[in-house]
Amino acid sequence: MSGLKKDLGLWQGMGLLATSLLGTGIFVVPATAASLAGGASLWAWLLLIALVLPIAFTFARLGRRYPHAGGAPHLIGLAFGNGAERFSAFLFLAVLPVGLPAALMIAAGFWHALFEMGEWTLWAIQLLTLLGVFLLGLRGARSSGNLQLLIALAILGLTLLIWFKGEVSWRDAARPLPSADEWPPMATALAVMFWCFVGLEAFAHMGEEFKRPERDYPIALLGGVLLAGLIYWIHSLVVLKYGLYGDEAKNATAIPSLLALLFGPTAKWLVAVLGYLSCFASINIYIQGFARLIWSMAREGKLPPSLAVLTARGAPLRALGLVLAICLLCITFIIWLRLPLDELIRYANGNFVLVYLLCMAAGWRLLGGVGKGLAGISVLLCALVLAALASQVLYAVVLSFGYGCFSLWRRHLRRSRQQDALPLVK
Repeated sequence: MSGLKKDLGLWQGMGLLATSLLGTGIFVVPATAASLAGGASLWAWLLLIALVLPIAFTFARLGRRYPHAGGAPHLIGLAFGNGAERFSAFLFLAVLPVGLPAALMIAAGFWHALFEMGEWTLWAIQLLTLLGVFLLGLRGARSSGNLQLLIALAILGLTLLIWFKGEVSWRDAARPLPSADEWPPMATALAVMFWCFVGLEAFAHMGEEFKRPERDYPIALLGGVLLAGLIYWIHSLVVLKYGLYGDEAKNATAIPSLLALLFGPTAKWLVAVLGYLSCFASINIYIQGFARLIWSMAREGKLPPSLAVLTARGAPLRALGLVLAICLLCITFIIWLRLPLDELIRYANGNFVLVYLLCMAAGWRLLGGVGKGLAGISVLLCALVLAALASQVLYAVVLSFGYGCFSLWRRHLRRSRQQDALPLVK
């Protein structure tokens, strides 16, 4: 096969994006935001959605015009050349050794809350999770979309159940406009809440697999963003109503405590299952996105052609296997050395924002009219978030410096070889 199979529809795409945005954040971030900004966090969610929409619209316009498995790096390459594409692909793939192992550990942690487990038992659960992603990936993007649509519907169903069982009304949401004193803590909360909407760049790799990318891709992207935003807002409202926020330990157990309060102690099983599935969905779309990026670069001769092999169902077999092998080595290495995953993943967040910034700049260059204006606004937003991260950008800065030095060394080596190959002139 010469290309990925086009079998994603609107609803599968929306399910893929919504579950990737929800991930583990749905169980922690609403309470964390409430502890930082109190009742003003409800306004912060609405403000965040309004700020993210220009980025989502820019991704939607770019994906509709340039659907490609290369995702964000491909778009950056169209705007700024092959060097920028390779650099952004490097930044995106550099998240693999730190971000995905942390997500796998969090996913395994939901079962650890039910059963006493040692480190290597948790490693085995992570290994089984990777095996599940591999088997699902072999079936193509449609199977992933169908599964993640079901997970999204289950989370939405749980959210509605919490709304009615918790006797929440719209009067609980009637909060006064934030005062001047509430804006600084709202800004701090926004910096944390922004990570709930990291995932758009991974979804960009799926554009080539939509049946009708010019119609369904932008609708799925915007619909997924709004659905995830609504679920986050409702969970934040319920957490505020019941006062389930405060210190770090209380924030981490806010949703399990709420379900135990509403449905009894057996609700911990519901939390474990839905929490694990939500993590699995987020891990799945990132691994599939990484695999498609590698496959795309191999197809275009930028990586070994052997990585461009597809199965009969249109799945990038060898690229997917390579990504999973790297994940397996990383989780083994991290458990063995007992590395602090929370620190690593916070540093990796700088990579995501930097890729976002470059992609929005590419949108400003490639799009016209309203699209160019939205991309310009998105560039400013990403730049502000990047500045707010402060020391957490260190990982991205070190990687960028290392990549720059390596590129200069390769260029110098290439020139030296070219000069050595020139014939001597008498």
